[in-house]
Amino acid sequence: MTTERKKYNLKKGDILLAEPFMMDSNFIKAAILITDYHHTGTIGFILNKPINMKVNDLLANFPEIESDIYFGGPVATDTIHYLHNLGDLLEGSKPVANGVYWGGDFEKLKFLVSSGLVQPNQIRFYVGYSGWSAGQLEDELEASSWVISDSDPNYVFKSPSGGLWKQVMMDKGELYAILSEMPDSTNFN
Repeated sequence: MTTERKKYNLKKGDILLAEPFMMDSNFIKAAILITDYHHTGTIGFILNKPINMKVNDLLANFPEIESDIYFGGPVATDTIHYLHNLGDLLEGSKPVANGVYWGGDFEKLKFLVSSGLVQPNQIRFYVGYSGWSAGQLEDELEASSWVISDSDPNYVFKSPSGGLWKQVMMDKGELYAILSEMPDSTNFN
């Protein structure tokens, strides 16, 4: 007996929302922007898990900028990544979604920041990333661990991280708005 696998229309630039009862502490009420998706695996960054530090606390030789650091995910937590809206101004950056780019020439980024051409609301820094091997994310989608949503650059650069999961759920419509009201834990005595 063979089981047919569902096809998911997941693509680079989509948002993954953890289902309300996700038990993995890394992903409780996480909103993850997918930055790379293909048959060999998937990479994304958790948009709504700020770490209590600024980028200058972490990078000693980086120009001064009031930019928070976020927990991007549990993979390679010794690496720093960045999402921005600078587009072609930052060579080597990869387009992810409308108005959202990933990475790019780090030395040029430092120059742009020191020149005042990059403001904190144009860039987000992440420690680590979220990653799935080939087929792993599809298995998790099959198990209803994630909800797929369209992206919006405001989710990355303007939305408060504390309410982002709920905001994206509500933006998906009535059923998801109901799910967004689920308490963090259910304790029935």
